[in-house]
Amino acid sequence: MYLVQLLLPLYDNNKQPFSHLDFDAVRSELAEHYGGVTAFLQSPAEGIWKANEEEVSHDDVVMFEVMTQKLDPAWWAEYRKSLQKRFRQEEVMVRAISVQKL
Repeated sequence: MYLVQLLLPLYDNNKQPFSHLDFDAVRSELAEHYGGVTAFLQSPAEGIWKANEEEVSHDDVVMFEVMTQKLDPAWWAEYRKSLQKRFRQEEVMVRAISVQKL
């Protein structure tokens, strides 16, 4: 079984907030495709990384998770690309973790 997590920014690169409708659409799409989704929207995480030697970038992000028996990397790659366009990002983090239900 796999836990797939995706991180989406709350704001675009001009610090304009995304609408709750943008996140509602992602939640609906994942629930429809995978039969369920968990969305962590109320307590954003803070991401910080060095863009280059002189610049530190910052994002407030929310996380969506789905559980799936089979991993479909091609579907996730296409979905990630669509999210990058919708959320105007160079990259959206999508990661999969192998998990064992206890």
